[in-house]
Amino acid sequence: MHEQPNIEDRLWDYIDGTCSKEEKGFVEALIAAQQEWRDKYHALLEMHQLMQQSLDLEEPSLSFSRNVMEEIALHKIAPAAKTYIDKRVIYGIGLFFMVMLAGFLLYGIGQINWSASDGATGSLWAKITAPKIEWRLLFNNTYMNIFMMVNLVLGLMLLDMYLERKKKRMQTKGPHS
Repeated sequence: MHEQPNIEDRLWDYIDGTCSKEEKGFVEALIAAQQEWRDKYHALLEMHQLMQQSLDLEEPSLSFSRNVMEEIALHKIAPAAKTYIDKRVIYGIGLFFMVMLAGFLLYGIGQINWSASDGATGSLWAKITAPKIEWRLLFNNTYMNIFMMVNLVLGLMLLDMYLERKKKRMQTKGPHS
């Protein structure tokens, strides 16, 4: 049983011409002397010739690259991001965050103690002192909660307007346009 693969390996090396001169002479002697080697040699040689005949690769036509490029041109290419991003939505989101930032800034300015001044320096400007901000008081404050809720409602309205506009646009263009 172990000799069968050894016979095939040796015969393939002989047919392919990859064996040494000593090995070639040894295989030729075995083919001449033993019927099993001779039968296996003729079977493998026939398979080798069939593979050589069927492996003739087809060459592509001379206009192959032109045909490929024409096929690619038929497909719809994705437009640049500038064409499908609505700038009004970007401006709306930016405005939303600016209003939120301005609200936090106004609330912070409202917390400054403007009446504290230092009479010793005699300057026209009063020293401004801001107490240490305690976040638990900031977010428990009724005004801050109202401000956050208004911002949340405005953000949801902005999202709703955007999605509604997108839905209308899809209905007018059609799903495959």
